[in-house]
This record gives sequence, structure tokens and C-alpha cells, in this order.
Amino acid sequence: MPRSYEKVDVVVARVPDGVRDVFRLQVNLVVANVLVNSGWEEGGDGEVYVVFIGRSGPMWEIFRCDDIIFEESDYKIYKPDLKRVKQKVNMPVGSCMIASSSSSLQPAGGTNTYKSRDAYVTVLHSSETYVCGAIALAQSILQTNSTKDLILLADASISPKSLRGLKAAGWKIKLIQRIRSPHAKKSAYNEYNYSKLRIWQLTEYDKLIFIDSDLIVLNNLDSFFSYPQLSAVGNDKYMFNSGLISIEPSQCMFETLMKNIVTFGSYNGGDQGFLNEAFTWWHRFHSKVNHLKVFQDPNNGKREIPDDLHTIHYLGLKPWMCYKDYDCNWDMSDRRRYASDSAHKKWWEVYDAMPGKLKSFCGLTKKMDARIQKWRGIAKSEGFRDGHWKIKVKDRRRTVHMML
Repeated sequence: MPRSYEKVDVVVARVPDGVRDVFRLQVNLVVANVLVNSGWEEGGDGEVYVVFIGRSGPMWEIFRCDDIIFEESDYKIYKPDLKRVKQKVNMPVGSCMIASSSSSLQPAGGTNTYKSRDAYVTVLHSSETYVCGAIALAQSILQTNSTKDLILLADASISPKSLRGLKAAGWKIKLIQRIRSPHAKKSAYNEYNYSKLRIWQLTEYDKLIFIDSDLIVLNNLDSFFSYPQLSAVGNDKYMFNSGLISIEPSQCMFETLMKNIVTFGSYNGGDQGFLNEAFTWWHRFHSKVNHLKVFQDPNNGKREIPDDLHTIHYLGLKPWMCYKDYDCNWDMSDRRRYASDSAHKKWWEVYDAMPGKLKSFCGLTKKMDARIQKWRGIAKSEGFRDGHWKIKVKDRRRTVHMML
């Protein structure tokens, strides 16, 4: 990139096709840098236009559809918000960027020059299975002294009683219509988790950090609102986990995503696969920002978790679906990789800090108890050496079962 730019009013760029084309990424970054360096004036908004030529258009991760002022055929004219663009070019873009060091989990690129309206958001749909998880999530965020709003999107499956409990936990409730995944099997667990796309409709906010309801927050996350859309933790070398993501709400972005729910594939049939197709160049959070509770090393018998995590993402059976005494993932051969007593304990510490009236939403039903007893019996018959099936359960929830 040149070290200096002449003052320009318009930038014209032909954008190559191919969402994962590195040259396409480079063209978008060059345009963004030209705009910022030629049009930015400290204390002012600047005024530079950009014309994109090509079927694919610019990258959603950098250029917002909200800034389009004219489009026809393969031509799109943007009047970008240079404050937003400057924030984006302050940080390297793409799945190849090196994550911030574990000693300092602050965003790269210095301080945020754009003061935004921020909120944490989660979504409940199709059943009340995760109501307890959402209450614990709110409790955990509040315990970190966050200054951000808490927004919960709920569909008609969430009862008025549960909505009152969620509100008492700290969530501001917004009712939604759920969205079905065209790639999910009927009655599958992820059949309606495209409902997560509704978070882009929360346009009263500039930035959102979406968090699934099977996470708890251990350390304050407020500084991570300075990361741009889309930021996440990697599931592998190039795919991200959508259980915790930073996004920028936009009605036209929501409409664009909805137009593509059939044409974009999804490797898992749900929102995670879809969003990885929609946002192919994304910013990396450090893995401690969304610590996946999974243990691949069979020799790590104790399954201890690090002390400096920002969150724990409870894969497998959820803590409230187990006894308080131990993680019942230990009892199932195909779920033992998710078992960790130290992570389990962290969740129940949040539960213990809840107001008494909210703990009732985390009760144990007779059906849940019967399932745990069944798998304890199987673990005993198979002689699992960890011996969790030998533990004498003292969980008081067993004495007062919830109604199904």
C-alpha cells in the first residue's frame, strides 16, 4: 500500500467473484484503505464514494449494505461511514489472522474510535429446554459488572411464566417468529436455529455479542465489542463456532441473509454452517473468549479447565440436565469427551448465586432424573474406571421434582 494518498472523491473497483478468493479480499482491503486514508479527517466525517463493479459486490464484512445509495445490474455505489471503515481496517481481516496473545486479550489496532450502542443477546425458540441456561447466562454476565444491555429474543414456545423469570434475571425480552432451516431434517435439534438471524434486526444497537444459552461468562467481555463483524472463535482451521459472535445489526443485512438461506449451504444443517458460508473472512477471538468444553486428550483424566477463561461453552449434556454433584457426561461413552467436573462446578457456582426464585427454573424433572439413573446404571455395568457412578448424590433437586 502507498504511504500517502492524494485527496480523492470517488474510488472505482472491479471485484472478482468467489467468496473465498484471496484476491477478492485484497481488493476490498485496498479500497477500504484508500477510502480511509484519502477521506478521513480527524474530527470530521469525510465524504468519499466508492463504485463496485462485479456480480459478487464488495465484502459484507467491510462494506455495509446500509451504505448503498444506488445499484443497477453489476454496479453498486456506496457512501461509506468512514468511522466504521477506519475501525475495520485498524485490524487485520480474515481467518488467517493471528489471535491476540493469551496474556493480553484486547483487540489489535489500538483504541476504538467509534463509540457504539452495545448489547449482549441470546435467542430461545421451539422449547423451554434452555430457559435455565439463559437465566444462568444473565447471572454470569451481571456478575462481571458489565455495562451493556441484555436482550433475549423468544418465540411463542416460551411461556409467560418463563418470560417473567427471564426478565427478572435481567433480560429485556423481544418476541420473534422463529425461522426454519431449509437444510435441517424435520424435528432435528437445529430445525429452527436460523432464528438466530433475527439478531441482525436489532438495529437500535450498533454492536451485539450473541451468546448461546449454554455458556456462562467468567470474565468481563465488554472490551470485545470493539471487534468488528464478524468475529468469533475457530472450530477448526477455517470454520468458526457460532455460539459466541460479534455482529453489527442491519435490516438490509438480515434481508440479504434471508434471501440466501436456500442458496447458501450449511455443513451441519444449522446456523453455524450457514453463517460460515455467509462470512468467509472473519476476525478471530482468542479461544478463551469461547472455550469449548471438549477434551480430545484421553490421558487428561482430571479434565481441569484453565483459570483465565472468559467463558465456558457447555457442549454435551448441559449442567442443569445433570446432578449438581457431578457432570453426567461421564456416564455416556459417546459424551465422555465433554465431561469435566471443574467446568461443571463453575456453572453451579453461578446457580448458587442466583436469587432463590430463579433457581426453580433449573429444577429436575422425573424424566431427567430417570435418564440420569439409566445411564448411571449402564456406566456401573460397564465398569467405568472414573467411578462417577459410585458418587452418592446429594442434589436437593431430586427431592422436589418439577412437573413435566
